[in-house]
Amino acid sequence: MPDAITIDLVSDTASRPTAGMRRAMAEAPVGDEQRGEDPTVNALNERVADLLGQEAAMFLPSGTMCNQVAIATHCRAGDEIIAAEGAHIDGAEGAGAAVFAGSFVRTIACSRGIFTADDVAAALRMRHAKVPRTRLVEIEQSNNHGGGSVWRRAEIVPVVEAARANGLALHMDGARLLNAVVASGEAASSTTALFDSVWLDLSKGLGCPVGGVLAGSRGFIAEADVWKHRFGGAMRQAGIIAAAGLYALDHHVERLAEDHDNAQRFATRIEQLPGIVLEAPVETNLVFFDVGGTGRNAGEIGDALLRQGIRLHVQSDRRIRAVTHLDITTADIDRAADALEKVLLAGY
Repeated sequence: MPDAITIDLVSDTASRPTAGMRRAMAEAPVGDEQRGEDPTVNALNERVADLLGQEAAMFLPSGTMCNQVAIATHCRAGDEIIAAEGAHIDGAEGAGAAVFAGSFVRTIACSRGIFTADDVAAALRMRHAKVPRTRLVEIEQSNNHGGGSVWRRAEIVPVVEAARANGLALHMDGARLLNAVVASGEAASSTTALFDSVWLDLSKGLGCPVGGVLAGSRGFIAEADVWKHRFGGAMRQAGIIAAAGLYALDHHVERLAEDHDNAQRFATRIEQLPGIVLEAPVETNLVFFDVGGTGRNAGEIGDALLRQGIRLHVQSDRRIRAVTHLDITTADIDRAADALEKVLLAGY
Protein backbone atom coordinates (compact mmCIF):
# COMPACT_ATOMS: atom_id res chain seq x y z
CA MET A 1 0.00 0.00 0.00
CA PRO A 2 1.23 3.55 -0.70
CA ASP A 3 1.81 6.00 2.12
CA ALA A 4 -1.06 8.04 0.68
CA ILE A 5 -3.65 7.83 -2.05
CA THR A 6 -2.86 10.80 -4.25
CA ILE A 7 -5.42 10.22 -7.01
CA ASP A 8 -8.68 8.87 -5.64
CA LEU A 9 -11.09 7.82 -8.38
CA VAL A 10 -12.97 5.33 -6.22
CA SER A 11 -16.03 7.60 -5.90
CA ASP A 12 -17.07 11.24 -5.88
CA THR A 13 -17.72 10.70 -2.16
CA ALA A 14 -13.92 10.91 -1.86
CA SER A 15 -14.14 14.67 -2.47
CA ARG A 16 -13.14 16.88 0.44
CA PRO A 17 -14.48 20.27 1.56
CA THR A 18 -12.67 23.19 0.00
CA ALA A 19 -11.17 25.97 2.09
CA GLY A 20 -14.07 28.24 1.21
CA MET A 21 -16.58 25.59 2.23
CA ARG A 22 -14.81 25.05 5.55
CA ARG A 23 -14.97 28.78 6.27
CA ALA A 24 -18.67 28.85 5.49
CA MET A 25 -19.22 25.93 7.87
CA ALA A 26 -17.22 27.55 10.65
CA GLU A 27 -19.11 30.82 10.35
CA ALA A 28 -22.63 29.38 9.93
CA PRO A 29 -25.38 30.63 12.25
CA VAL A 30 -26.96 27.68 14.02
CA GLY A 31 -29.91 26.76 16.21
CA ASP A 32 -31.95 23.74 17.27
CA GLU A 33 -32.77 21.95 14.03
CA GLN A 34 -35.42 19.77 15.68
CA ARG A 35 -37.39 22.85 16.69
CA GLY A 36 -37.01 24.40 13.26
CA GLU A 37 -34.73 27.09 14.72
CA ASP A 38 -31.53 26.50 12.76
CA PRO A 39 -31.45 29.33 10.19
CA THR A 40 -28.85 27.67 7.99
CA VAL A 41 -30.72 24.37 7.80
CA ASN A 42 -33.93 26.26 7.06
CA ALA A 43 -32.22 28.24 4.31
CA LEU A 44 -30.83 25.07 2.73
CA ASN A 45 -34.22 23.35 2.83
CA GLU A 46 -35.92 26.34 1.21
CA ARG A 47 -33.20 26.63 -1.43
CA VAL A 48 -33.42 22.97 -2.43
CA ALA A 49 -37.22 22.87 -2.41
CA ASP A 50 -37.25 25.84 -4.77
CA LEU A 51 -34.54 24.32 -6.97
CA LEU A 52 -36.51 21.09 -7.32
CA GLY A 53 -39.93 22.67 -7.79
CA GLN A 54 -41.28 21.25 -4.53
CA GLU A 55 -43.09 22.83 -1.58
CA ALA A 56 -40.83 21.77 1.27
CA ALA A 57 -37.65 19.89 2.09
CA MET A 58 -35.82 18.11 4.90
CA PHE A 59 -32.08 17.95 5.61
CA LEU A 60 -30.88 14.41 6.36
CA PRO A 61 -27.47 12.84 7.09
CA SER A 62 -27.23 10.72 3.94
CA GLY A 63 -28.73 9.91 0.58
CA THR A 64 -29.51 6.39 1.70
CA MET A 65 -31.53 7.84 4.56
CA CYS A 66 -33.34 10.10 2.08
CA ASN A 67 -34.33 7.06 0.02
CA GLN A 68 -35.35 5.01 3.03
CA VAL A 69 -37.41 7.79 4.63
CA ALA A 70 -39.15 8.38 1.31
CA ILE A 71 -39.89 4.68 0.78
CA ALA A 72 -41.22 4.31 4.32
CA THR A 73 -43.44 7.36 3.82
CA HIS A 74 -44.87 6.14 0.51
CA CYS A 75 -45.14 2.40 1.17
CA ARG A 76 -46.69 -0.02 3.60
CA ALA A 77 -45.81 -3.61 4.50
CA GLY A 78 -46.13 -5.85 1.48
CA ASP A 79 -45.95 -3.05 -1.08
CA GLU A 80 -43.80 -3.30 -4.17
CA ILE A 81 -41.49 -0.70 -5.71
CA ILE A 82 -40.66 -0.64 -9.42
CA ALA A 83 -37.10 0.40 -10.32
CA ALA A 84 -34.42 -0.27 -12.90
CA GLU A 85 -32.28 -3.37 -12.68
CA GLY A 86 -29.14 -2.36 -10.79
CA ALA A 87 -30.86 0.51 -8.99
CA HIS A 88 -29.14 1.61 -5.77
CA ILE A 89 -32.36 1.13 -3.78
CA ASP A 90 -32.28 -2.54 -4.75
CA GLY A 91 -28.66 -3.67 -4.80
CA ALA A 92 -27.42 -1.43 -1.99
CA GLU A 93 -30.59 -0.65 -0.03
CA GLY A 94 -33.09 -3.43 -0.69
CA ALA A 95 -32.71 -4.86 2.80
CA GLY A 96 -33.46 -1.43 4.27
CA ALA A 97 -36.76 -1.18 2.40
CA ALA A 98 -37.66 -4.66 3.62
CA VAL A 99 -36.78 -3.89 7.23
CA PHE A 100 -38.15 -0.36 7.62
CA ALA A 101 -41.09 -0.28 5.20
CA GLY A 102 -41.76 -4.00 4.86
CA SER A 103 -41.56 -3.39 1.12
CA PHE A 104 -39.45 -4.76 -1.68
CA VAL A 105 -38.11 -3.78 -5.09
CA ARG A 106 -39.13 -5.33 -8.38
CA THR A 107 -36.59 -4.49 -11.06
CA ILE A 108 -36.98 -3.82 -14.77
CA ALA A 109 -34.33 -5.12 -17.16
CA CYS A 110 -33.43 -2.11 -19.30
CA SER A 111 -30.59 -0.46 -21.15
CA ARG A 112 -28.37 1.77 -19.02
CA GLY A 113 -30.93 1.94 -16.20
CA ILE A 114 -33.51 3.87 -18.23
CA PHE A 115 -36.89 2.22 -18.72
CA THR A 116 -40.07 3.20 -20.57
CA ALA A 117 -43.77 3.67 -19.91
CA ASP A 118 -44.36 0.29 -21.55
CA ASP A 119 -41.87 -1.27 -19.13
CA VAL A 120 -43.83 0.19 -16.22
CA ALA A 121 -47.11 -1.14 -17.61
CA ALA A 122 -45.59 -4.60 -18.10
CA ALA A 123 -44.24 -4.65 -14.52
CA LEU A 124 -47.60 -3.85 -12.94
CA ARG A 125 -49.34 -6.68 -11.17
CA MET A 126 -53.06 -7.16 -11.44
CA ARG A 127 -55.07 -6.08 -8.44
CA HIS A 128 -55.66 -9.19 -6.42
CA ALA A 129 -55.57 -10.13 -2.76
CA LYS A 130 -52.92 -12.76 -3.45
CA VAL A 131 -50.32 -10.51 -5.05
CA PRO A 132 -48.23 -7.60 -3.77
CA ARG A 133 -49.57 -4.11 -4.30
CA THR A 134 -47.45 -1.98 -6.60
CA ARG A 135 -47.11 1.37 -4.85
CA LEU A 136 -44.09 3.30 -6.09
CA VAL A 137 -42.04 3.91 -9.26
CA GLU A 138 -38.45 5.02 -8.68
CA ILE A 139 -35.83 6.40 -11.05
CA GLU A 140 -32.17 7.13 -10.32
CA GLN A 141 -30.68 10.36 -11.73
CA SER A 142 -28.07 9.92 -13.02
CA ASN A 143 -28.08 6.14 -13.11
CA ASN A 144 -24.94 4.78 -11.48
CA HIS A 145 -24.86 1.25 -12.88
CA GLY A 146 -26.04 2.59 -16.22
CA GLY A 147 -22.65 4.28 -16.46
CA GLY A 148 -23.82 7.65 -15.21
CA SER A 149 -26.61 7.72 -17.80
CA VAL A 150 -28.91 10.73 -17.79
CA TRP A 151 -32.69 10.60 -17.83
CA ARG A 152 -33.94 13.34 -20.19
CA ARG A 153 -37.32 14.99 -19.71
CA ALA A 154 -38.61 13.33 -22.88
CA GLU A 155 -37.92 9.94 -21.26
CA ILE A 156 -39.26 10.87 -17.83
CA VAL A 157 -42.62 12.35 -18.80
CA PRO A 158 -44.08 9.15 -20.34
CA VAL A 159 -42.99 7.15 -17.28
CA VAL A 160 -44.64 9.71 -15.00
CA GLU A 161 -47.83 9.57 -17.05
CA ALA A 162 -47.89 5.76 -16.92
CA ALA A 163 -47.40 5.79 -13.16
CA ARG A 164 -50.11 8.40 -12.61
CA ALA A 165 -52.56 6.51 -14.86
CA ASN A 166 -52.16 3.52 -12.55
CA GLY A 167 -52.35 5.41 -9.26
CA LEU A 168 -48.67 5.01 -8.40
CA ALA A 169 -46.44 7.40 -6.49
CA LEU A 170 -43.12 8.56 -7.97
CA HIS A 171 -39.75 8.96 -6.28
CA MET A 172 -36.46 10.20 -7.74
CA ASP A 173 -33.11 9.13 -6.29
CA GLY A 174 -31.07 12.27 -6.94
CA ALA A 175 -27.65 10.91 -5.99
CA ARG A 176 -26.07 12.71 -8.96
CA LEU A 177 -29.00 14.86 -9.99
CA LEU A 178 -27.02 18.02 -10.66
CA ASN A 179 -24.54 16.08 -12.78
CA ALA A 180 -27.53 15.14 -14.92
CA VAL A 181 -28.72 18.75 -14.99
CA VAL A 182 -25.32 20.02 -16.15
CA ALA A 183 -24.97 17.25 -18.75
CA SER A 184 -28.49 17.66 -20.20
CA GLY A 185 -28.89 21.41 -19.92
CA GLU A 186 -32.41 20.81 -18.58
CA ALA A 187 -33.41 22.66 -15.40
CA ALA A 188 -33.80 20.36 -12.41
CA SER A 189 -37.38 21.44 -11.71
CA SER A 190 -38.48 20.61 -15.27
CA THR A 191 -38.48 16.97 -14.19
CA THR A 192 -38.22 16.89 -10.39
CA ALA A 193 -41.45 18.87 -9.95
CA LEU A 194 -43.26 15.90 -11.53
CA PHE A 195 -42.32 13.60 -8.64
CA ASP A 196 -43.96 13.06 -5.26
CA SER A 197 -40.53 12.97 -3.65
CA VAL A 198 -36.99 13.67 -4.76
CA TRP A 199 -33.69 14.20 -3.01
CA LEU A 200 -30.44 15.94 -3.82
CA ASP A 201 -27.12 14.52 -2.65
CA LEU A 202 -24.64 17.00 -1.21
CA SER A 203 -21.74 14.65 -0.54
CA LYS A 204 -20.85 13.52 -4.07
CA GLY A 205 -20.13 15.94 -6.90
CA LEU A 206 -21.05 18.95 -4.79
CA GLY A 207 -18.17 18.14 -2.47
CA CYS A 208 -19.87 18.40 0.93
CA PRO A 209 -18.69 16.21 3.79
CA VAL A 210 -22.16 14.91 4.66
CA GLY A 211 -25.83 15.14 3.86
CA GLY A 212 -28.74 15.04 1.46
CA VAL A 213 -31.97 17.01 1.17
CA LEU A 214 -35.31 15.24 0.63
CA ALA A 215 -38.09 17.32 -0.95
CA GLY A 216 -41.78 16.94 -1.65
CA SER A 217 -45.14 18.47 -0.82
CA ARG A 218 -45.68 19.96 2.62
CA GLY A 219 -47.88 16.99 3.48
CA PHE A 220 -45.24 14.51 2.35
CA ILE A 221 -42.47 16.22 4.34
CA ALA A 222 -44.69 16.36 7.44
CA GLU A 223 -45.20 12.59 7.19
CA ALA A 224 -41.53 12.03 6.37
CA ASP A 225 -40.63 13.88 9.56
CA VAL A 226 -42.28 11.06 11.52
CA TRP A 227 -39.96 8.58 9.82
CA LYS A 228 -36.95 10.83 10.26
CA HIS A 229 -37.40 10.60 14.02
CA ARG A 230 -38.03 6.88 13.91
CA PHE A 231 -34.74 6.55 12.06
CA GLY A 232 -32.81 8.50 14.65
CA GLY A 233 -34.12 12.00 15.17
CA ALA A 234 -32.75 15.47 14.78
CA MET A 235 -29.20 16.71 14.36
CA ARG A 236 -29.50 19.78 16.64
CA GLN A 237 -27.12 22.55 15.50
CA ALA A 238 -26.88 21.07 12.03
CA GLY A 239 -26.27 24.42 10.36
CA ILE A 240 -22.55 23.71 10.60
CA ILE A 241 -22.93 20.98 7.97
CA ALA A 242 -25.91 22.49 6.13
CA ALA A 243 -23.74 25.53 5.38
CA ALA A 244 -21.58 23.30 3.19
CA GLY A 245 -24.63 22.57 1.05
CA LEU A 246 -25.44 26.24 0.57
CA TYR A 247 -21.82 26.95 -0.34
CA ALA A 248 -21.79 24.09 -2.84
CA LEU A 249 -24.95 25.29 -4.55
CA ASP A 250 -23.34 28.70 -4.96
CA HIS A 251 -19.89 27.54 -6.08
CA HIS A 252 -19.78 23.90 -7.16
CA VAL A 253 -22.60 23.30 -9.63
CA GLU A 254 -21.31 24.75 -12.90
CA ARG A 255 -17.88 23.22 -12.28
CA LEU A 256 -19.42 19.73 -12.53
CA ALA A 257 -18.82 20.12 -16.27
CA GLU A 258 -15.09 19.89 -15.51
CA ASP A 259 -15.64 16.48 -13.92
CA HIS A 260 -17.54 15.34 -17.00
CA ASP A 261 -14.74 16.53 -19.26
CA ASN A 262 -12.17 14.71 -17.13
CA ALA A 263 -14.23 11.51 -17.21
CA GLN A 264 -14.44 11.74 -20.99
CA ARG A 265 -10.71 12.37 -21.19
CA PHE A 266 -9.98 9.29 -19.09
CA ALA A 267 -12.34 7.19 -21.18
CA THR A 268 -10.76 8.38 -24.43
CA ARG A 269 -7.30 7.54 -23.11
CA ILE A 270 -8.02 4.07 -21.80
CA GLU A 271 -10.25 2.80 -24.61
CA GLN A 272 -7.13 2.84 -26.80
CA LEU A 273 -5.46 0.27 -24.56
CA PRO A 274 -5.56 -3.37 -25.71
CA GLY A 275 -8.20 -5.43 -23.94
CA ILE A 276 -10.04 -2.47 -22.40
CA VAL A 277 -13.70 -2.11 -23.34
CA LEU A 278 -15.81 0.83 -22.19
CA GLU A 279 -19.17 -0.44 -20.95
CA ALA A 280 -21.17 2.65 -21.91
CA PRO A 281 -20.81 6.12 -23.41
CA VAL A 282 -19.57 8.63 -20.84
CA GLU A 283 -22.25 11.24 -20.16
CA THR A 284 -21.31 12.47 -16.70
CA ASN A 285 -18.52 11.71 -14.23
CA LEU A 286 -18.61 7.90 -14.19
CA VAL A 287 -16.46 5.62 -16.34
CA PHE A 288 -17.09 1.87 -16.29
CA PHE A 289 -14.72 -0.40 -18.17
CA ASP A 290 -14.17 -4.11 -18.67
CA VAL A 291 -10.63 -5.48 -18.43
CA GLY A 292 -11.48 -9.09 -19.30
CA GLY A 293 -9.76 -8.81 -22.66
CA THR A 294 -6.43 -7.90 -21.06
CA GLY A 295 -5.95 -11.34 -19.58
CA ARG A 296 -5.51 -9.70 -16.19
CA ASN A 297 -7.77 -9.82 -13.16
CA ALA A 298 -9.34 -6.47 -12.27
CA GLY A 299 -8.31 -6.89 -8.65
CA GLU A 300 -4.67 -7.33 -9.66
CA ILE A 301 -4.85 -4.23 -11.84
CA GLY A 302 -6.45 -2.26 -9.02
CA ASP A 303 -3.77 -3.37 -6.57
CA ALA A 304 -0.98 -2.41 -8.98
CA LEU A 305 -2.45 1.06 -9.38
CA LEU A 306 -2.99 1.39 -5.65
CA ARG A 307 0.71 0.77 -5.05
CA GLN A 308 1.26 3.90 -7.13
CA GLY A 309 -1.18 5.93 -5.06
CA ILE A 310 -4.07 5.64 -7.53
CA ARG A 311 -7.34 4.13 -6.36
CA LEU A 312 -10.21 2.94 -8.57
CA HIS A 313 -13.32 0.97 -7.67
CA VAL A 314 -12.86 -2.70 -8.56
CA GLN A 315 -16.37 -4.11 -8.84
CA SER A 316 -15.72 -7.65 -10.08
CA ASP A 317 -12.99 -9.80 -11.59
CA ARG A 318 -13.25 -7.81 -14.79
CA ARG A 319 -15.19 -4.60 -14.07
CA ILE A 320 -13.67 -1.33 -12.81
CA ARG A 321 -15.27 2.06 -12.19
CA ALA A 322 -13.53 5.44 -12.14
CA VAL A 323 -15.32 8.52 -10.81
CA THR A 324 -14.11 12.08 -11.29
CA HIS A 325 -14.78 14.88 -8.81
CA LEU A 326 -13.56 18.29 -7.64
CA ASP A 327 -10.32 16.90 -6.19
CA ILE A 328 -9.30 15.40 -9.55
CA THR A 329 -7.42 17.53 -12.07
CA THR A 330 -6.70 16.97 -15.75
CA ALA A 331 -3.10 16.21 -14.78
CA ASP A 332 -4.40 13.53 -12.37
CA ILE A 333 -6.42 11.98 -15.18
CA ASP A 334 -3.37 11.80 -17.44
CA ARG A 335 -1.25 10.32 -14.68
CA ALA A 336 -3.91 7.68 -13.92
CA ALA A 337 -4.25 6.76 -17.59
CA ASP A 338 -0.48 6.58 -17.98
CA ALA A 339 -0.25 4.35 -14.91
CA LEU A 340 -2.95 2.01 -16.21
CA GLU A 341 -1.12 1.75 -19.55
CA LYS A 342 2.12 0.81 -17.81
CA VAL A 343 0.36 -1.77 -15.64
CA LEU A 344 -1.15 -3.41 -18.71
CA LEU A 345 1.76 -3.14 -21.13
CA ALA A 346 4.76 -3.37 -18.84
CA GLY A 347 3.30 -5.66 -16.21
CA TYR A 348 3.88 -3.31 -13.29
